[in-house]
Amino acid sequence: MSEGIQTKDGLLILDDHKLAWHYDRVAAWEAGERIAPVSIDMALSKACQAQCRGCYAMLQETDKRFNITVDHAYAFLEDCARMGVKAISLISDGESTLSKAYVPFILRANELGIDVGNATNGWIFTPETLAMVLPHLKWVRFTVLAGNARSYTRMMHDDVRDTYVFWKAMYNIAEAVELKKKHKLGVTLGIQTFVMPEDKDEILSFAQLGLDLGVDYAVIKHTSDDEYGSLGVNYGRYQEIHDTLLLAESMSTDDTKIIVKWQKIKDANKVPYKQVYGPQFLLQISGSGLVAPSGMFFNSRYAKYHIGNFTEQSFYDIWQSEHYWRIMNYLCSPEYEAQTMMGALPIQHYCNKALDSHKRGVERIQPAEGPKPLHVNFL
Repeated sequence: MSEGIQTKDGLLILDDHKLAWHYDRVAAWEAGERIAPVSIDMALSKACQAQCRGCYAMLQETDKRFNITVDHAYAFLEDCARMGVKAISLISDGESTLSKAYVPFILRANELGIDVGNATNGWIFTPETLAMVLPHLKWVRFTVLAGNARSYTRMMHDDVRDTYVFWKAMYNIAEAVELKKKHKLGVTLGIQTFVMPEDKDEILSFAQLGLDLGVDYAVIKHTSDDEYGSLGVNYGRYQEIHDTLLLAESMSTDDTKIIVKWQKIKDANKVPYKQVYGPQFLLQISGSGLVAPSGMFFNSRYAKYHIGNFTEQSFYDIWQSEHYWRIMNYLCSPEYEAQTMMGALPIQHYCNKALDSHKRGVERIQPAEGPKPLHVNFL
């Protein structure tokens, strides 16, 4: 297991899993029990104003007719609390800040004792909204693909002349940093880019931007592709930017850590496991309300993996259904071949690797000892 990165607020693990701190759930799974997810990655909308180059959501097209209302959100959260879900990350395939349910969802989850984190482009935040949600979020990670206005706009916006979105996002990130300091909030603030090998010249300016903004961390990760190579990522070329990534990491300070997701870059598009156990612990849900084992299956061509939609049916009932467990068991069976039947490095990748090694007796997951890391409930 990765040792993580020590920040001023605590140990931050971004390039590994946290299953060891949920060993009771691992033991129940190994005993054949039907477990609830420890955490869920989801969105409250499929809409997004950005056009990020290399965004996997472009490959996840599903039915957009469904609209997650505040009532849907509340019912879903009640079900999560009843099941024992511990954390929800608002990421998935849409920009959740666009939803009318965004603030109510965060506040209600907090009341129910469910941790919430949020990845966002940060474009539409206002100081009022930030003041409402930051005290109730464990982390916020802003998508910032480049460290300067021109490259940022080229890589994230459909109008390359409109650099206003960069400055708006920077203002909102700076506002969040100021609010954290002023009110001594426990929320962790970061920025993230996902790079392709040809982005070498953007890496150091991104790292410097993290330092200038004063966020807690700036993370650099790979770009995920599907099994068809639709995004054209050449994983063999990541070695070309290795030294630049090392240099970026060396820019870390006590206040801001520059973090490279070396494990996923190293694994490239090579899936070392055949069966997929991770979705039972870390489930994904589309901004349409569609429940599927992984975001890589949101696309309509994977309809056989679609389990239900919580805007139409109770999420608790979906989880209890034979259909849910039939799909989960299929992914764990010899009939499923992850190395050829799914894309590179899904969000459950770290969990998939660890659970596969645990199942085969290669490296057993052991109960964690010592202090808990930050965001322990986000696998």
